[in-house]
Amino acid sequence: MSTASPSSAQEGPPPAAPRRPGLALVVIVGVELMLMLDMTIMNIALPDIREGLGFTPTGLAWVVNAFALTFGGLLLLGGRAGDILGRRRVFTVGVLVFTAASLIGGLAVSAEMLIAARALQGVGAALAGPSTLALLMTHFAEGAPRNKALAVYSTVTGSAMALGLLAGGVITFLASWRWVLLVNVPIGIVVAALVPLALREAERNEGRFDIAGALASTVGLTALVYGFLRAAEGAWGAPVTLACFAGGVVLLALFVLNEARASQPVMPLRLFAERSRAAGLLNMLLVPATLFAMFFFLVQYLQEVLKQSPITAGLSFLPMAVAVFGGAQIVLKLVPRTGPKPIAATGVALVSAAALWLTALSPDSGYLTGVLGPMVMFGIGVGCSVVPLNMVIVSGVPAEDSGAASGLLQALQQIGGALGLAVLVAVFGAASRGAEAAGEGPATVMTEGISGAFTVGIVFTLVALVATLVGIDGAKTKAAAAGGG
Repeated sequence: MSTASPSSAQEGPPPAAPRRPGLALVVIVGVELMLMLDMTIMNIALPDIREGLGFTPTGLAWVVNAFALTFGGLLLLGGRAGDILGRRRVFTVGVLVFTAASLIGGLAVSAEMLIAARALQGVGAALAGPSTLALLMTHFAEGAPRNKALAVYSTVTGSAMALGLLAGGVITFLASWRWVLLVNVPIGIVVAALVPLALREAERNEGRFDIAGALASTVGLTALVYGFLRAAEGAWGAPVTLACFAGGVVLLALFVLNEARASQPVMPLRLFAERSRAAGLLNMLLVPATLFAMFFFLVQYLQEVLKQSPITAGLSFLPMAVAVFGGAQIVLKLVPRTGPKPIAATGVALVSAAALWLTALSPDSGYLTGVLGPMVMFGIGVGCSVVPLNMVIVSGVPAEDSGAASGLLQALQQIGGALGLAVLVAVFGAASRGAEAAGEGPATVMTEGISGAFTVGIVFTLVALVATLVGIDGAKTKAAAAGGG
């Protein structure tokens, strides 16, 4: 395990300042905002989508997971594509694919067509997503310029999930759930047109694509998620469910073996060699597992138990977006003095406390007494953890691995969210069936399921907290965040 300072691993000359730094940051962050909004903007429309296209309650998770799985599963390949073919080129192609898929999804006439469009959106996002952070790293020098750009990027990323619910509520209320997807079309066209003016093409690296690794990871993850969603419907012992679990585990094991032997792996295992980075990456896998579930379940609680309209449910998440922004501002002031570790640990602890609070949710909780507090704690926790964890992960990455590193960071977020949501939906299904068998009403059935899901969700965040406290080297990451050695 490497003991070198993260910043000491940086190779090559520092990036030159972009000719139009403001426009470059707007384009990069604008695409990241569009991709992250799409992770949650669909959630607020889920009840309408279920009614309009005939989804089952547990099958509805595929509207979220079809996107998250292809996004997360192909992000590593997307990061490598940017390194080899040119990050700006791959970034632009990804935006255009995402835009076309949004159009198809907005016009969907069946559940299968919508799921296919969401999967294609994930492909576009997997091409564009890794290049957002990689382009930011190559356009802004390490130290103060990059830290400021990362702070804006991370604040937008964290806030986008809550803002997506607000935007989804407004759009669903004023138009229909279809416009939640169609709104991406004009935005994508404008962003693609601005790319040549704002961004320069990064130097390409010679290499080849690890198709076997990308396929093994994506198919393996999809099999596991499908297994958990089948289990959520009570089919834990069904042959198909067991085959999915077994196949998923085997494929992921083969993926790791392939990455260890491949000359140019899609996921360089050397990125895990530095202890602090490995701990940060583990956080990016575990925290979203609970965060995605929070959005998925609370949206349905607000609309189906508290009977809020889509726009009111969207507005209900606004305090969380404000809290994310406030948490990020705290980080900007404290990181130069404390380093990333204590702030990240505080953020993950707050997310854990928020999940614990949600285990007490009941039909009588209400918004002010049962939902607002956990939302604000989630927001502050995300704002305080995402920025410093991003700093820990990207600091000192060699230039030739920058695309793979940024792809891995985002891949783990999506994979953790998809797998975590599938696991917690399975727990939700088991708990809600128990309440239903006991003769409870629909509201109690839902809240019993939610309580069970977050009881397991706490485990994810507590493991992440231990990884932060034990794995991140406070002294070294503090020096790296300050631009030192």
